[in-house]
Amino acid sequence: MESLHLMEGFCCYKKLLYSFKPRLLSFNLKTSRKSKLIFALVVFLTMGFFLISTVEANEFENTLKDLGNKSRSQIKLAVKALGNMGNPAAIPVMEALKEKRLRISDNDALIILNEAKDKGHNALTGQPVELGSLNLRKPRINNAVRRLLSTAIGKLKLFSDDPEIRLSAARDLLKRSSNNLVELIEKALKKETEDEIRNLFLLVLAKEGLNSNDKSKRLQSIKTITILGNNDFKTVLENVLEKNEEDEFLENDSEIRDAASNAIAKIEKRQFIKNQAANLFYGLSLGSILLLAALGLAITFGLMGVINMAHGEMLMLGAYLTFVVQNLFKEYLPGYFELYLIAAIPVSFLGSALVGIILERGIIRHLYGRPLETLLATWGISLILIQTIRLVFGAQNVEVANPSYLSGGVEVMNGIVFPYSRIAIIIFVVGVVISIWMLLQKTSLGLQVRAVTQNREMASCMGISTYKVDMYTFGLGSGVAGLGGLALSQIGNVGPELGQLYIVDSFMVVVLGGVGNIAGTVAGALSLGIFNKFLEPVAGAVLGKIIVLVLIIVVIQKRPQGLFALKGRMVDN
Repeated sequence: MESLHLMEGFCCYKKLLYSFKPRLLSFNLKTSRKSKLIFALVVFLTMGFFLISTVEANEFENTLKDLGNKSRSQIKLAVKALGNMGNPAAIPVMEALKEKRLRISDNDALIILNEAKDKGHNALTGQPVELGSLNLRKPRINNAVRRLLSTAIGKLKLFSDDPEIRLSAARDLLKRSSNNLVELIEKALKKETEDEIRNLFLLVLAKEGLNSNDKSKRLQSIKTITILGNNDFKTVLENVLEKNEEDEFLENDSEIRDAASNAIAKIEKRQFIKNQAANLFYGLSLGSILLLAALGLAITFGLMGVINMAHGEMLMLGAYLTFVVQNLFKEYLPGYFELYLIAAIPVSFLGSALVGIILERGIIRHLYGRPLETLLATWGISLILIQTIRLVFGAQNVEVANPSYLSGGVEVMNGIVFPYSRIAIIIFVVGVVISIWMLLQKTSLGLQVRAVTQNREMASCMGISTYKVDMYTFGLGSGVAGLGGLALSQIGNVGPELGQLYIVDSFMVVVLGGVGNIAGTVAGALSLGIFNKFLEPVAGAVLGKIIVLVLIIVVIQKRPQGLFALKGRMVDN
């Protein structure tokens, strides 16, 4: 690696000399002494530069080779020296030594093995080597050497050109004692330009400054933690407020204790705000999923008064159809895998809609006006669909991978990350709701659906085929539920019982928002989702759901038609 740099430097030196060749040939007695001196100075400085580089490179390589020395004390000296040299090229070799992936050949060459330890390459040249033809030995290291390696690697990472490496190093320093690295961190802080990394360096120094004997330095450390610290620093500050067995403060200085106490209060307040923001976001995310699950149910229940217990299985079908599309792209279109989720949108909608239409035409249409029989029939269909999925895909959950553009998240606050997948779900749900609203408000089918919902007999007298409207509406509701399954596949595993987890909540959303009303469904879903997320940390998941159910019952007692009910056939009856 360094040898390659030397060869490149020598080539540059040759080119530099050749660039002066015309001028050398043109030198004569009339050439000025000043020009000759300048030329000589350039040559001298160039040769000096490459001479120094050669010496440094040789020193670095020799020190690096000492990591494979048979003497453990010599290895320790090499580790310390490499840490002080500041050359990041030593990091891979030192990490390999720490992770027991470094080997030494008979000619003292350093070989770095991969994670599986079945392949390797030369640490200096980077060239792959045939492990079978070499007689390799392991370096002799112990825990003391490993501690030195951790320190040296941390030093080198602090001055890396890669901001991500420096960020990782700064985070590692926060997790352990860095008292012996204070001067080095201060030096790195002066050179650092990234605000996030600078803040971490300041927190590391503040953490170590709390142990100082200088009162002003301790107060400044507490101030820094108050401004930049998160909930993880509460323990550090609480150590300042510790008491002995006689209930006396171990910290004698009351000013420092007061500063620590105020810092804890401010950190807790800031953390509370962060938690509420996170709860709000995840509540919106949960509400969005409930909305997709309940939107189709609200349409079908409002139109036909059918309690479809198989509606949850439409979510499951949408999720499994997404899984199928994913596998098809993996098998036949691997180069376009990132587009599978877009292709899955129409597939999950149309597939679930088709199953819904078959269900309505084959069974439900014969049970209109018989709610008990309809409930039992749809419940039986749900069990059939679940068992069919188990036979086809197995009883175990299947994983639907996130495309790369939905992986990761955005850090809106220190320690609060909003996943891209959940942000995408919220945006997707907004698009679906707008599309359904446009369909119901701006198309002839929507006009017919609204007419049948409010007065079936009058709509029939006006020439509207109520049977076709029932079929299309049931298919639309099932298709929307399929889109809900697609969204669910991006935030968790997909299993045969997926729909059972959301069917009860979906009915609660419909009843709370008002039967057959999109605005009510939206309000009910978001309210239920947000309320659940704010209630869970206080009451727990199970008790939280019980409280929500009780509150919904109370609301229905006061307002049986729901929060945003429309006057229609179901209300009148």
